[in-house]
Amino acid sequence: MSENRHPLGLRTLFFTEMWERMSYYGMRGILVLFMTASITNGGLDFNNASASAIYGIYAAAVYLMALPGGWIADNIFGQQKTILFGGIVIMFGHLSLAIPNMTFFYLGLILVVIGTGLLKPNISAIVGGLYEKKTSLRESGFTIFYMSINIGSILGFFICGYLGENIGWHYGFGAAGIGMFLGVLQYKLNLNSLGDVGLLPANQVSEERKKQYKKNTLIISGIISLFIFSGLFGFWKINPVPLASVLTFIIGSISLIYFLYLYFFGQLNNDEKKKVILIFTLFIGAALFWAGFDQGGSSFNIFAKEYTDRIIFGWEYPASWLQILNPLFVVILAPFMSYIWIFLGKKMLDPSLPFKFGLGLIFMAIGFIIIALGANVALNEGLAGAEWLLLTYLFHTIGELILSPIGLAAISSLSPKRFIGQMMGIWFLASSLGAILAGLISGQATNEGLSSMPELFNQIAIIGSFFGLLLILIAKPMHNWVFKKDN
Repeated sequence: MSENRHPLGLRTLFFTEMWERMSYYGMRGILVLFMTASITNGGLDFNNASASAIYGIYAAAVYLMALPGGWIADNIFGQQKTILFGGIVIMFGHLSLAIPNMTFFYLGLILVVIGTGLLKPNISAIVGGLYEKKTSLRESGFTIFYMSINIGSILGFFICGYLGENIGWHYGFGAAGIGMFLGVLQYKLNLNSLGDVGLLPANQVSEERKKQYKKNTLIISGIISLFIFSGLFGFWKINPVPLASVLTFIIGSISLIYFLYLYFFGQLNNDEKKKVILIFTLFIGAALFWAGFDQGGSSFNIFAKEYTDRIIFGWEYPASWLQILNPLFVVILAPFMSYIWIFLGKKMLDPSLPFKFGLGLIFMAIGFIIIALGANVALNEGLAGAEWLLLTYLFHTIGELILSPIGLAAISSLSPKRFIGQMMGIWFLASSLGAILAGLISGQATNEGLSSMPELFNQIAIIGSFFGLLLILIAKPMHNWVFKKDN
């Protein structure tokens, strides 16, 4: 009977992730709105392009930090301790954002970036580790775990969004810090439920080597901190829009170099090399998907604030509340999607991974067709109804449920075991690349106000459809090639 039950540790990770995502999405839901709000309304009065670029840089950096976060867990602390350290750093980051000061604003963003990079890849890796002996439940377990992300984001958008837009922006950021405190407390009290999974570093090296790793990590961290604090105290300034373009190239290059390194110098056998090629293909699909999906916190958020009729029963609800639609749809639809994969698996009809990713991109493209129509309505009538965003988020959510939890499970099962933490980090690098592209796209979509939205949204729909269909066409031959055993 116990073979059909999910591990007890899933509950601990579920609630840790829930509170972490509450803090992350709660803050992110009001970030662009805070930056674009006027000084008299308590904001920073940034233009849409700069605010979107900063949003993209921040979101990209969060996922970029997942790579060193995975490495630190694999080689120094183990996943369990790294998650705890990350949660504490995130908590202080949000509390720093609650202080109404520009230096503390940037410091808070940096701390959240660092903490999330330590926590995010490792909590997903431990989920995979819990299912080493229950592989038949792995995808179902990851889908349940994925629900925690969306329950947390519902809480975050609702609480932080209301406090930020109606009471004061910094009250919203402070609530995010309290949420992360609850997550850290819950995790620490229930740590024993994880057993030995992630307790020790995956790469067992000598104490001398570990000390060298720690020393190198401290030196690199010190250099980066010196660079960051010199900027915080005004020694240098950077325009966020060109910086976002440079970071897009850097993140793309890091991703490509890592995959090439792993393929040629990772001492992989032929089966592992084929799986790395499959992961790289899925990586490209995921990056494209997140570049579109992450418009929710940027251009869609601005569209909700400026061009959407939000009056209900004579009361105008916060713009950030419309972002609740995505996680709400996930919570409603996730059990059905989980059941579909199990049902199809039993019938030997489960689609291959590239096919699922292609399907996810198609649904994302349909969402952009809908929001482009909504933008045209707003152009003609002044404001668009909330139903346009509702339908967009519905199709994007279906695409997300097809692609994202399946991607996490794929990395857990396909990655060479000695690189699992780093591969989780690389997987989140796809989200990083998508996020930075999303910031640049949002800046283009909103730079000229509403008039620039329809054409760009339609272009994204065309690109998403093309790559989605391409993945579907190559799905079967690629699956057969990757999983064909060499004699």
